[in-house]
Amino acid sequence: MRETKDLITSAMSAPAQPAPKAARKLDPATVDVVNDLFIELQAIFPAWRRAWPDDKSLAAAKRSWVRAFVASRIDRIEQIRFGLAQCRLSGSDFAPSVGRFIEWCAPTPEQLGLPATRDAYREACRIAHPTASADGVHAAVYHAATEVGFWELANLPEQKSYKLFERVYGAVVQMVLDCKPLREVPKALPPSVSVCTPEVGRAALAGLRSSLGGVRA
Repeated sequence: MRETKDLITSAMSAPAQPAPKAARKLDPATVDVVNDLFIELQAIFPAWRRAWPDDKSLAAAKRSWVRAFVASRIDRIEQIRFGLAQCRLSGSDFAPSVGRFIEWCAPTPEQLGLPATRDAYREACRIAHPTASADGVHAAVYHAATEVGFWELANLPEQKSYKLFERVYGAVVQMVLDCKPLREVPKALPPSVSVCTPEVGRAALAGLRSSLGGVRA
């Protein structure tokens, strides 16, 4: 498929007209992408004629898919690629509906190199404990955990906290896909922290004097 960005943005964006008029023409780049997409679908699904038995139904399907893409904000070539990748993994002989294909255009966290949602939730619950360290936690998990709230993760019933985290983590996955910045994971504290107070200082000085036989500086 072509390296075309914002492929569907302008297509079919005009409101529907009540009176019959000539169909609005798509721009050449969009036409090419849609045609390439359906060529791929026909290659992946050998029983594609069950959905589009003739040229007329195929042309109508292309127009319908473009409208659905606009409504669902499928406007980048990367989204189409994710959808096609899921088509190849589906194992079906039959072409998907446009709704199913749009669902497949949203990548899973694993496809982006992120922890799976359930694994991310467990890690978020772990770092929600007041004494837990976030060291080594993926930035996407930490960002989602802070958006949900550490108190909520630690105190809400799992059924509620998981649904909340799942929704927020989905938005974070979209942020990663859009190359938006995430919150930085705080660095871990050292294993031990020295606390210096006047009392501690005086005790250390007394010990030093004792070891020197009472000699004063």
